[in-house]
Amino acid sequence: MSDNKYNPQETENRYYKIWEERKYFEIDGNKAIQEEDKNFSIMMPPPNVTGRLHIGHALTFTLQDIITRYKRMDGYKTLWQPGTDHAGIATQNVVEKQLLEQGITKEEIGREAFLEKVWAWKEESAGIMTEQLRHMGVSPAWERERFTMDAGLQKSVKEAFVHLYNEGLIVRGNYMVNWCTHDGALSDIEVEHEEENGKFYHMLYYFADGSGSVEVATTRPETYFGDTAVMVHPDDERYKDIIGKEVKLPLLERTVKIIADEHVDMNFGTGVVKVTPAHDQNDYEVGKRHDLEFITVFDEKGILNDYAGEFKGMERLEAREPIVKRLQEEGYIVKIEDHKHQVGHCYRCKNVVEPYISKQWFVRKEVADKSIEKTNAGEAKFFPPHWINSYNSWMGDLRDWCISRQLWWGHQIPVFYCADCDHEWATGNEHPTECTKCASKNISQDPDVLDTWFSSALWPFSTLGWGHGDTEMDKLFKSEDMKDFYPNSLLITGFDILFFWVARMMMMGEHFNGELPFKHIYLHALVRDEHGQKMSKSKGNVIDPLDMVNKYSADVLRFTLAISAAQGRDIRMSQDKLELNRNFTNKLYNASKFLQMNVETFPDMNGFCVETDLGRYMMSRLNFATKEVRAYLDEYKFNDAALTMYRFLWNEFCDWGIELSKADKASIVELGAIFKEAMKLLHPFMPFITEHLYHELSGTSLENADSIMIKKFPHKTKQRKEEAKFEIIMDAIVSIRRAKVLVDLANQKIAKAYVKIDSLSDKDREMMLPFIARLAKVEEILFTEEKIPNAVSDIADKCETFIPTDSIDLTPIINKLTKQDEKLQKEIGKLGGMLNNERFVANAPEDVLEKNRALLTDAQTKREKVLEQLNSLKA
Repeated sequence: MSDNKYNPQETENRYYKIWEERKYFEIDGNKAIQEEDKNFSIMMPPPNVTGRLHIGHALTFTLQDIITRYKRMDGYKTLWQPGTDHAGIATQNVVEKQLLEQGITKEEIGREAFLEKVWAWKEESAGIMTEQLRHMGVSPAWERERFTMDAGLQKSVKEAFVHLYNEGLIVRGNYMVNWCTHDGALSDIEVEHEEENGKFYHMLYYFADGSGSVEVATTRPETYFGDTAVMVHPDDERYKDIIGKEVKLPLLERTVKIIADEHVDMNFGTGVVKVTPAHDQNDYEVGKRHDLEFITVFDEKGILNDYAGEFKGMERLEAREPIVKRLQEEGYIVKIEDHKHQVGHCYRCKNVVEPYISKQWFVRKEVADKSIEKTNAGEAKFFPPHWINSYNSWMGDLRDWCISRQLWWGHQIPVFYCADCDHEWATGNEHPTECTKCASKNISQDPDVLDTWFSSALWPFSTLGWGHGDTEMDKLFKSEDMKDFYPNSLLITGFDILFFWVARMMMMGEHFNGELPFKHIYLHALVRDEHGQKMSKSKGNVIDPLDMVNKYSADVLRFTLAISAAQGRDIRMSQDKLELNRNFTNKLYNASKFLQMNVETFPDMNGFCVETDLGRYMMSRLNFATKEVRAYLDEYKFNDAALTMYRFLWNEFCDWGIELSKADKASIVELGAIFKEAMKLLHPFMPFITEHLYHELSGTSLENADSIMIKKFPHKTKQRKEEAKFEIIMDAIVSIRRAKVLVDLANQKIAKAYVKIDSLSDKDREMMLPFIARLAKVEEILFTEEKIPNAVSDIADKCETFIPTDSIDLTPIINKLTKQDEKLQKEIGKLGGMLNNERFVANAPEDVLEKNRALLTDAQTKREKVLEQLNSLKA
């Protein structure tokens, strides 16, 4: 037995280095136990290259590692594909801020120099997240690590773009898009809508003929310079006579017509609305229907232009107050009301997003049609299943996906333009030198880059070599990768990127490969604090996973996350849960030390014959736990699998198996072998301590023996008849202990006790005697089929037990119980009197009545038990 105390941090660092050096994580790392035609693949959701590990990451990667280690031990050829994402907006913002701190803008140094700075920053920070993941004990195929802008994936992205472009499924045009004046175009799901306290401005628009005015209400007065109509509902009797008339825009000489359109809500505001087609999504559609002029009143940075008159040059939001003030001075403002409304913000910089007409690139929504059809045909299965409803809800309202971004960092759109003949073409050729139509050298590439999610949408197959060509990195990959690992077996990720990422991978995977990219999709919930609050720095309730690893160990954090990960329910994380699971690791450690106090080393279960009754019983319980763990993991019920392990190892093995072995030393070798097998079952959840204890009990070390992580995962075998016998043994022990408490002999050894049970053979009784006697602390156990007089009794599920009272002075015990009975009688009388008092019942609040009724029921139940004990003692 090793004298070294288990040191989680030192052990975890040492073991991880050995695992990685021996290439256990790679697809052939378990070659010796791989079974033919069993392949398993799962993709790591690529974290941002400049990111840091947070508790949501810790959950995702813990669950992925559990299933990967399980499949690897179960004989699958396993690929867990790691990598990082270039994170276009986020990474560019980081480097831009660094330059601004030096008083430099990216425009001053130019695109190429700026990109050199970004690549340098990427190289500096790229390893932070992956090193943090190593501290969590995760086991992806690190030698196959990819980056969404490495050479091979750049080829994949170009290949995908060119295919879609040539199919007419990527198009360019002037569309109304979500526009961030800092980060440019955004897709719909990159806009975060928040309810804000705003204002409703009621403005007068005067008729051009001087005959009066109409009152128009708006939340965005700074856009009225782009009005090209005023609109009423065609059925609104109040305004039928003014349809077709012209009104003058406040402060301007320009006139617009009053039009009728069913889009207007007659019951909202005044029923008269301004129409600004270039700055409102709904007005954009109205403008197309009525062939209105589209007037843009500010530029890409949000700066008002010539249409804004005296307010030209002001930023659109900063201009609101001066514009309103001027309108008030000229008498155009009727009133200003408080108004709560939803305002869109950029998901990255939180800037207020504007509807804005811009020439952008779009993936047509038709690309998703077959993936939607196949998903609903059951070719991909969601866990929990209700997520199919959310998927369908969003896909049912799908619009064309804006994929162009006004950034420098990212995959530059592979479209080229000829300045001489206006020809446009897409190509995977990185540096075309002339126009493919007129051979002119006067060509240029589109300056925009692709949405980060475009390259991420290809992740399940671009990482397998799809569209790569012959780059150096791809020589590492075998030609059968796509055959072996596509479609991926499983995707595990947070539900919050179902639409950002999952749906887009589904559409791209199906479009390019004819199959959905995943067979199973597991979406986990959020990790919240112990009060159910979302974690945030401002609330001060953020749990840093690396702090928890350093304080408790990677195993404790992993097991806590897993045992809390019930499908479809948010996880409440607390220090108490971590403490509880640290106690579990201590329990395992102490169990192994007890075993080694009696036997130095233990065999593996393979080919080992279990012969003792206790050994067969514990083996049967391990088989049952194995059956449950396998079934739960196959359904991704991680919490149930973890609970099964906790129950078996703590309650059944440690609390009972080890205690019972004190009465049967011959069983200890068998229990040690069973414990080693249980470490294999627990290994996917707690990889480090299971590795340590397995080698301790084997008399080996990881330095000179194979890892537990490439041992075969346990298989279930049948349960045994010993289970029924040991249920009786444990029932009798607990029953005698309860009876001893009744006569104040809880921790004392007593001379005699009887166990009443029918239909038990002499052989079984003989087997049970030493276990019951040792653990119940009784010198002599006698079996009986009759009730024993003059004895304290206890009734259990499987038996009834008796402790003779002829040599026990029961007077003080009877006196104590009699006093308890008297006290309870008084309490019952008092509560019963109040509840029978009509006046009290009529006037007391309902919660007071409920509380008193509960107290009365509790007191009556307690008295029944006391009387039972008294009757037993007086019998």
